Amino acid sequence: MPNAKVLSEKQAIVEALVERIQGASAGILVDYQGITVAEDTALRTEMRKEGVDYSVVKNTLTRIAIDKLGMKELDSVLNGSTSLATSTEDPIAPFRIISEYSKKLNDRFNVKAAFMEGKILSEQEIAELSTLTSKNDLYAKLAGSLNAIMGGLAVCLSEVVEKMGGAPAEAAE
Repeated sequence: MPNAKVLSEKQAIVEALVERIQGASAGILVDYQGITVAEDTALRTEMRKEGVDYSVVKNTLTRIAIDKLGMKELDSVLNGSTSLATSTEDPIAPFRIISEYSKKLNDRFNVKAAFMEGKILSEQEIAELSTLTSKNDLYAKLAGSLNAIMGGLAVCLSEVVEKMGGAPAEAAE
């Protein structure tokens, strides 16, 4: 039987995992066995840039945390080397980054399972999410579209004014 100090430390880790998973909009469990320190460092750097929390987790403590959250379906993947990537900001970021690294590193870096807003995702759903662009890219596309619409409206209005003989005399003064 572990002493009280060790037990309380493990309980604190489980509670932190519960909060992390509960607060995440999306998360992925990954088998990272065989990647080098340089590859891991590059991965962690990219994850940090995108606001993704990535860390190696203990299977038993993670199992307890996900069981508390009612995601028992994930129990079967919690074996071997396991890391967890979660995001509270952009739910697509962990999928995109991990998919890129999985393709680069082949069999040494594989997705075990994923969840989004408490729902366990299928392999097909994971693959589809990994192809989406990031939230910031979508915002940029939206801003560009709105800018084009506003520019077109301005051109249209100026042509109407010219067709009507120019601006009214009061506006010119």
